[in-house]
Amino acid sequence: MGSNRREFLRNSLMGAGLIATGFTSQAASFRNEVVSKQKGQNSAQRFNMSGYAAPKLDKVRIGFVGLGMRGPGAVERMSYIDGVEIVALCDQYPDRVEAMQKLLEKQGLPQAKSYSGSKDAWKAMCENPDIDLIYITTPWSWHTPMAVYAMEHGKHAATEVPAAVTIDECWQLVETSERTKKHCMMLENCCYDFFELLTLNMARQGYFGEIIHGEGAYIHNLLGLNFDKKGYAEMWRLKENQHRNGNLYPTHGLGPICQVMNINRGDQMEYLTSMSSADFQMAAHAKELAASDNFFNEFTTDHYRGNMNTTTVRTANGRTIMIQHDVTSPRVYSRLHLVSGTKGMASKYPDARIATSHEWLKEDEMKKLEEQYTPEIVKRIGEMAKKVGGHGGMDFMMDWRLIDCLRNGLPLDQNVYDAALWSAIAPLSEKSVANRSNSVDIPDFTNGAWKTNAPVELTLKGGGTTGVREKKENDSKQLNVK
Repeated sequence: MGSNRREFLRNSLMGAGLIATGFTSQAASFRNEVVSKQKGQNSAQRFNMSGYAAPKLDKVRIGFVGLGMRGPGAVERMSYIDGVEIVALCDQYPDRVEAMQKLLEKQGLPQAKSYSGSKDAWKAMCENPDIDLIYITTPWSWHTPMAVYAMEHGKHAATEVPAAVTIDECWQLVETSERTKKHCMMLENCCYDFFELLTLNMARQGYFGEIIHGEGAYIHNLLGLNFDKKGYAEMWRLKENQHRNGNLYPTHGLGPICQVMNINRGDQMEYLTSMSSADFQMAAHAKELAASDNFFNEFTTDHYRGNMNTTTVRTANGRTIMIQHDVTSPRVYSRLHLVSGTKGMASKYPDARIATSHEWLKEDEMKKLEEQYTPEIVKRIGEMAKKVGGHGGMDFMMDWRLIDCLRNGLPLDQNVYDAALWSAIAPLSEKSVANRSNSVDIPDFTNGAWKTNAPVELTLKGGGTTGVREKKENDSKQLNVK
């Protein structure tokens, strides 16, 4: 299915001599035409991973790869969850692995097997038969290769966002997960934030009526961090911004909206349009730094992505989504999270608010709604999540839910189709931007199964049994960079 489709697309483009010249208007138009012709011609799905419950795991043995920005927090969070064994730690830099070994010792846990010293050390870890789950917190370009290799070697994969950076990689994840029947979850923590879970439960119970429109964003000033030589290893995140122009990081704002709209489970994205502003800061900042530090000479280019990208999506059921991306402007952090329906709306930033007419509900009314619609997962683990932390607790709820599902043989809240679809917005937005914001068709990674797939389960039916260890006052603090 996917292999034939992708091979056809690749061969067609090569024959037209378009790959080498990049995404010119002609190339983008040709790609859209090819995808459009094939739309709806996919063969039967190999195996539906939506709703799939893998065999129960009494103990979830985890190997972590990538112990820089996000990895240490993940290791610590997992150390509080019952039924978890941290059996392997991997990073190309040995000192990072040693730091995590000390953390395990401090937590009273046994030492894990170390893998380090090269950029390929992770392969040996994936080949270890004593691991059930590979937890990936590396630079973006490694997410798909590592997840695919893990599944090929009998492991479930959980990867940081985005799960893939090309459409071809998205299909690789889908095809491998379906063939191996191993889960591939993208670690979209924002789906487990408190207000997002509240509005999801309200939407499920019809509070907002028919959902019409949703908005999400990643507006976060990372200009200083991206240019920090002590920040991301080998300046990898700055390099991602250097020659790609689109919404490079869509999933934080998009994931919760997709769950509210039952995307991949009753509705599906059909096409998008995307527009980027000019770059008003990154190139200028690079030149300013290079004037006094030759290290930044390689980053003096005029090809940085635009400050603000706005991408709009239309779904099969006629809903619309807007996603924005700006990580350089001096703006207050926001993921927007706006849900608009026929009976009411919700908006998270700058304050969490809900309205059923032209006025926001008052504080006492909001408290009543929270009491009525707070979902079971928050009641079960929310307070502990706040204590452990990780972006206010949503990281811990995400990790706990993943482990609880694996231990109880439950389907995951985020499956491989979500990982592929939400990640696909980035490369598809690049195509649209390169072609004067013309529309681009969005692949259906479920091959039509979205029409009958059941929505994400919000109750803890069959689960909720995984315990947690109390966090002590002197336990280390979480890293919250993402």
